[in-house]
Amino acid sequence: MNKIKIAIGFLVLLGLAACKPKPQQPATAEVQAKAYYTCSMHPQVHEDHPGNCPICGMKLIKVELTRTDAMNGNKIVLTAAQIRLAGIQTDTVREENTGVEKTLTGTVTTDESKTDELSARVAGRVQQLFVRTIGEKVSIGQAVYTIYSEDLLEAEKEYLLARQQQKILHNPDVDYAQLISSAENKLLIWGLSPEQIRNLTQSGKVSATVTVLSKTAGTVSDIAIHEGDYVSEGMTVLKTQALNTLWIEAQLYASEAGNYHMNDKVNVSLPNLNGQIIAGKVEFINPELSDQSKVDLIRISISNHQGLIRPGMLAYISIGSEGNRSLAVPASAILTGGKGSIVWVKNADGSFSPKMVSVGSGNQNYVPVISGLTTGDVVVTNGTYLLNSEAIFKNGDSMAGMKM
Repeated sequence: MNKIKIAIGFLVLLGLAACKPKPQQPATAEVQAKAYYTCSMHPQVHEDHPGNCPICGMKLIKVELTRTDAMNGNKIVLTAAQIRLAGIQTDTVREENTGVEKTLTGTVTTDESKTDELSARVAGRVQQLFVRTIGEKVSIGQAVYTIYSEDLLEAEKEYLLARQQQKILHNPDVDYAQLISSAENKLLIWGLSPEQIRNLTQSGKVSATVTVLSKTAGTVSDIAIHEGDYVSEGMTVLKTQALNTLWIEAQLYASEAGNYHMNDKVNVSLPNLNGQIIAGKVEFINPELSDQSKVDLIRISISNHQGLIRPGMLAYISIGSEGNRSLAVPASAILTGGKGSIVWVKNADGSFSPKMVSVGSGNQNYVPVISGLTTGDVVVTNGTYLLNSEAIFKNGDSMAGMKM
């Protein structure tokens, strides 16, 4: 009897075990694509609809959170438009001067060796002016003004007459080709282009006014004439300057001049461009001191191919001992918190990831990296707070899961 009861109890236990629900596997449903809107100046702002920042009024940037973002933890993926709107800039990890630097305050000026001017080739009255504003860009062959000139009118007649005589007279004692060439050269010297001379030849008619084309290219820095003015031969019409290279001029004491030499490489920081650091070269050191202040003039040459730097901007010039060079990152790339220092690294696939680093003591431009980065790594130098805010929004802690 006892054996029967034991058998029945065993069967009941098996039945209960079979009816017990099996543990559920974690859900693996795909994370649906999401998006929110934030401000490049105030990344703490997160809205679910487009509009303007409630703090500064700037247009909000759309940030898309895709399935890839969710599964990669702290990895942030942004589109090219988002990177541009957020003002994210990067730099490559390399050896830089991290020692004590001497900093000079300078001002961006135009490169005087790249200036040019357009002068009147012939005397006359300016009928119409096409270039009217300083800062306007002109190109070679662009119409600048029209002029009425008696001398130019006579030169056109002389040219057409020489060509007509060649066709009609056929005098073997006259070198008509030489006459035509001389008349054509005079027109070229007085400002007509080869195309204008060909049009004159085809029409066979002189014009009371002639359009003068630009022989130079650049940004207009000065306009010396107005409509209705009379110009004389050699008179300046306008001046241009090329802004693809610029100078930074600063003053230093005579005792400091020995720290700088021609062609020295320096770092230039521009406060108006969020402290962006660019490379410069010592172009000129005045061998004479100023008579009144007894200070020396130093001139730095910098590139401006993107056209972001403008004359009149404030600039800081830094140079230090070349013996204090080490693997370094720009100071603006370092984010320091309670758990250490991090930088945002741009990955090979274009995404961004935070990385803990150990840094030493540097200067205002570059900080030495003791560990965490290698030569050639690409780090974010502008927009780090926006990326950090994005990581906090996604994960709650931007330092979570990171290792040195």
